[in-house]
Amino acid sequence: MNAIAPIMTEPGGPAWRQTTFYPFSLTSRLARSQALELKLDSPAYRTERYGEVSLVDAVATHDPATGGTTVFAVNRSLTDAVALEIASLALGAVSRVDATSIFDDDIHAANTLDQPDRVMPKPNESAALVDGAVSVTLPPCSWTVITID
Repeated sequence: MNAIAPIMTEPGGPAWRQTTFYPFSLTSRLARSQALELKLDSPAYRTERYGEVSLVDAVATHDPATGGTTVFAVNRSLTDAVALEIASLALGAVSRVDATSIFDDDIHAANTLDQPDRVMPKPNESAALVDGAVSVTLPPCSWTVITID
């Protein structure tokens, strides 16, 4: 095996991408020029070590030149989808929203030699623009990128 965690290989055999490859790849391609300060209101769960922890965590970037915004969101719930609503009025005119999520119904699923494409980015068809807000349903135990233009 190689030492680059996002890519696995078999000696003398094929290579395949681990699930961690995709967030790095998509973030490097889609992050915009300025980081935005977010105000998140999310359901939470209790941990022994950290107390209350939000189920959803997110970061966002914005490009003032193009008006485009990208939101990267994680749903930490192992069992429940979470509705994410983004107030987009401060972003200016929004004409398009698109979302891609990485998840699998089996939270322990991994990409392997036998199933190299088991867990990979898929279109999140729930993304919509309604009354000045972007809404997206985040699947359980998922990572999602939302592009807003």
